[in-house]
Amino acid sequence: MLEIKDLAKTYGRKIALEIPELKIEANEIIGLVGNNGAGKTTLMSLILDLIEARKGTVLSKGEPVAKSEHWKSYTSAFMGESFLIPFLKVEEYLQFIQNLHGISTQDYEAFKTRMASFFSEGFNSNTLIRDLSLGNKNKVGIMGALLPKSELVLLDEPFANLDPSSQFQLKKLIQEHKAMHQSCIMVSSHDLGHVSELSDRILLIESGQIIKDSREKGQFKSELEQYFVEK
Repeated sequence: MLEIKDLAKTYGRKIALEIPELKIEANEIIGLVGNNGAGKTTLMSLILDLIEARKGTVLSKGEPVAKSEHWKSYTSAFMGESFLIPFLKVEEYLQFIQNLHGISTQDYEAFKTRMASFFSEGFNSNTLIRDLSLGNKNKVGIMGALLPKSELVLLDEPFANLDPSSQFQLKKLIQEHKAMHQSCIMVSSHDLGHVSELSDRILLIESGQIIKDSREKGQFKSELEQYFVEK
């Protein structure tokens, strides 16, 4: 699904990210873990071609994301409030995503039914996105990323500002999306408990480098807790 080769991003003299090689397969959930400024969001931004690398390549299905457009047809993401359209209502925003990806009315209505409990604010609300609470803004962005049948989904801090019930619902929704579409889903989070339970693979990033790449699911939480306690 994704292949990274000799990738580096710098800001002045500071190295924000440096990954010599990384391969990510389809049909798995990748947890990105690290302290603030570790390079998690930088990595996601490079995968989405939102920023320019100093050197190296990100390949999506063998195509360089910086030189092609095809990857956009099977990729969706929520990277924070800037991904939203603040002057739209929730229904208008989701219908925009629906039309953008050519999603049928039947599939769209089925999706809303699945999301009804997660988004208790209601899809028929006249409230503009800019006037929603931080938690509900996050939910709208997450729904926008999960609405398409994307093979690659990137979510940056999706558990932030969500109440406990919504956090547990979100884990289930992410797992369902993976199962339904055999998707690769990359989740960046500071919540070690949720990301450990959710992920098939954990990438621990520190100072722009991947210092641990683990598939030992039963050991994720204890290993991460030990690492951050000793930091």
